[in-house]
Amino acid sequence: MSHLLTVSRAAHLIGATRADMQKLIASGALFSQDGMVTTTDLLKVFPDVQLEDSGAFERTTKIREEAFGRRIRERVLPNQEVLAQRLAAQSEELAEVRRHLAHYHDLIEALQERIEMMRAASPSEQLAALAEFLDAGLAGVLGSEEPADTLEVLDDVLRVMTAHVKVKPSGHEFFVEGNETVLEAALRAGLAPSYGCRNGNCGLCKARIVAGRVQQVNHTDYPLSASERAQGHTLLCSHTAITDLEIEMLEAKLPADIPEQEIVAKVKKITPLAPDILLLHLQTPRSSRLRFLAGQRVTLSVSGSTANFRGDYPIASCPCDDRNLLFHICNNPDDAFARRLFADALKVDESVSLFGPFGDFVLQKDVTNDIAFVVCDSGFAPAKSLIESAVAADVPVALQLIWAATRDNGHYLENQCRAWADALETFSFVTLRASDLPAAGAAAAQRLQAEAGFACREVYVAGPAEFVTAACTALTAAGLPAGQLHFDSF
Repeated sequence: MSHLLTVSRAAHLIGATRADMQKLIASGALFSQDGMVTTTDLLKVFPDVQLEDSGAFERTTKIREEAFGRRIRERVLPNQEVLAQRLAAQSEELAEVRRHLAHYHDLIEALQERIEMMRAASPSEQLAALAEFLDAGLAGVLGSEEPADTLEVLDDVLRVMTAHVKVKPSGHEFFVEGNETVLEAALRAGLAPSYGCRNGNCGLCKARIVAGRVQQVNHTDYPLSASERAQGHTLLCSHTAITDLEIEMLEAKLPADIPEQEIVAKVKKITPLAPDILLLHLQTPRSSRLRFLAGQRVTLSVSGSTANFRGDYPIASCPCDDRNLLFHICNNPDDAFARRLFADALKVDESVSLFGPFGDFVLQKDVTNDIAFVVCDSGFAPAKSLIESAVAADVPVALQLIWAATRDNGHYLENQCRAWADALETFSFVTLRASDLPAAGAAAAQRLQAEAGFACREVYVAGPAEFVTAACTALTAAGLPAGQLHFDSF
């Protein structure tokens, strides 16, 4: 018997992305109704699917955990208590199915007795035919050896390890895996929920559970009122999902929805990316993480013996890891913070103050147009954050990067781009060289204009001011609507 699955659950089972599934549905290769697909139709498209052998699953894991340089996460079972709760929930569902089957069995037996009584009182060919039809149908069901639905079995297994969450009113979906809290899973999936301390103290991650069950896994000191508890409110940072959930959750849609913060972080690592570019890895305290949108900036400040050294930089990492923040710092004599960094005056474990975030160079919510990133030199930093966030959120559009450079080693993370291109069918990139910034801007714009339907894309331009001006001028002159052009210069 065919089993109904949501598109997100189906993608999770076969190891594909939700964007891949939507393409199959749009092309007519996979039938969908009301956001649901059947296991029968899914197996027609993926007849040899095996959860552990899925190449798409491995590619997605690679891009999200290795190519992005994030901490490697093992797919683990939940702790014993949560596992027991999830198994108990499935047992309850099975018991309910058995109760229904018992009722249907009793109903069929009663129907057979009623037909026999009617035949005895008033024999007729119609009643005899009905009795024969019922007997043949029962014999067919009881004697059937139809093989189990492979995907339904896999779905039951996966539901022990993962719970599916649907968010209202946005309609966003994600999965809670292993020992994650609902908040951690939402962030990993590229969503922008409201939250603050992540320690159960501030109450900013409060949400209402519309359907499903949760289990507290972290301590909390925030007092929910009796009315809030009665309405189903809970703290997402301290609870995991026992069953599939439907929740009402606040999400940031605009930069104005993210409050400005002041955090003191520690230098985790300083690594050369090129002779004149350093990767600065800062780590925030567990109890005070930076909430931001991909593409935004912060001000970094460190105190010296005689003065404070400050600089504004785009964050080069994904908001899904809000504790580990990456920055690509160029050797700029006019930048006090950069001078101190390149003078080797900033050491591991030294404190750095962060102020922000700020800036509106962010992904447009629920975008349907393909996205192009046009960058020059270290303008790659905010584009990297945006690309990682788009992939984490499973944005169902094509992503293209055009990276221009005006000097040797300008494409300092080209191997990163190759890893993305190898792992993701929706990502492509090209690199360009130019003699100066205006020429780089014109060349990058010309390369994008050569793409079919370029005027229907959302275009993000980042880099030095001269490059951004030249690229934006050329793209606007070529017919790109102003509302689809987003830029950030430094």
